[in-house]
Amino acid sequence: MSERSLAVIVLAAGKGTRTRVSMPKVLLPLCGAPLLEYALDAASALRPEHIVVVLHHGMEQIQEAMAARFADAGCILVDQGEPRGTGHAAQRALAALDEHVGGPFQGDIVVSYGDMPLITPATLADLVQCLHVPHEQAHSGNGHPHIGAVASVLTCDSLPSDGYGRILRDGEGRFLGIREEKDCSPEELEIDEVNTGFYAFQGRALRECLPKLRSDNKQGEYYLTDVLGLLAEAGEDLETVLTFDPDETIGINNLAQLSEARWVMQERILLEHMDRGVIIEDPATTVIERDVEIGAETKILPFTVIRNGVRIGSHCEVGPFTHLRVGATLEDAAEVGNFVEMKKSTLGAGSKAKHLTYLGDTVIGQRANIGAGTITANYDGTNKHKTVIADGAFIGSGTIVVAPRRVGEAATTGAGAVVTKDVPDGEVHLGVPARLHRKKTPDKPPEGQGSPEGQGDAS
Repeated sequence: MSERSLAVIVLAAGKGTRTRVSMPKVLLPLCGAPLLEYALDAASALRPEHIVVVLHHGMEQIQEAMAARFADAGCILVDQGEPRGTGHAAQRALAALDEHVGGPFQGDIVVSYGDMPLITPATLADLVQCLHVPHEQAHSGNGHPHIGAVASVLTCDSLPSDGYGRILRDGEGRFLGIREEKDCSPEELEIDEVNTGFYAFQGRALRECLPKLRSDNKQGEYYLTDVLGLLAEAGEDLETVLTFDPDETIGINNLAQLSEARWVMQERILLEHMDRGVIIEDPATTVIERDVEIGAETKILPFTVIRNGVRIGSHCEVGPFTHLRVGATLEDAAEVGNFVEMKKSTLGAGSKAKHLTYLGDTVIGQRANIGAGTITANYDGTNKHKTVIADGAFIGSGTIVVAPRRVGEAATTGAGAVVTKDVPDGEVHLGVPARLHRKKTPDKPPEGQGSPEGQGDAS
């Protein structure tokens, strides 16, 4: 590939009225991140010099929600104004890009979308490769790119054709252009190969054609697809890249399509974890969002939900019916079980919380046992408070720890205790409110309590 610089334009100005929700469409959540996050991920993976994001509807809300991500990616944000089609959006984006670089941008330009989260960096890279591959590497007739084209378009022949522009070719199969569905003749509507909307352009070709776009169509809009037709009429070399994975091109126009995309993205995430040695007993009933770390040989049991940002070590066991929320961390060999919820909490190495437990803003040390029905009451109605449960502590079934509190090393709470004061190391506290019962004899379990494993597994 040549040394031409690269920019990616992400079109994200649509209102999304068909979703029937108030938030901007590109902020709809998908496996732990907004749709637009995935578009930026795919764009960033190409390592472009510039990413231009075209916004309009809900722009302030999008900027606020995505501020850190936009800053990390160095995005150039553009307000399209009242949207008048993809060609109009590209015109605004190119003008902003030129202003940013202080002159006409001379590199290659990829066009992608904020509401199409399943596109992969590899496919976008194939489009860019079309603009660079020399003759001796040319391929033809098999969907692979050849000779350095001025533009390339991603097509698919295995999608339901409703709503897609059709790919027009001459009698010898050469690309002629794209006809939007509403402008197609009855014969053109029978064409199987459709335009997915993803393009790569040599910058000079896009720059020459954008001013020539016209809005004399049924929608009264400026179509970016017409750029391809203008280039074909001028005898320029264009290329199509046929995707054999139609899932990549799922666009989100309603909540049913969002659900469809979630199934695809969830499968990708689960397969990545299984490829790294995570044992997922029933993928069909397991939800794992993006940006989750799980160590090898950890078992994930059915009906488990693991949210974005959770960290789980090796040889752990999670589930069934466990909910791990933001900030939850399990160190190696930790175990959480039935109807346990964790948020902003750490469960230390070898520690267990097996039944009916809520752990919020809690740090638990190593080899601690959290009995069935334990609650760390972290919220006083105004602020959240922290609980610390030290190494080797034994929390009896039904304990409520009213934060902020510390339960000391090798300390014990009795069943049903309500802990309103710190429990020092090695002490046994019982009752409501919990009070000192006695101090433990070193290395001897409390009388009548049995082993930690016994009470922790009580139903």
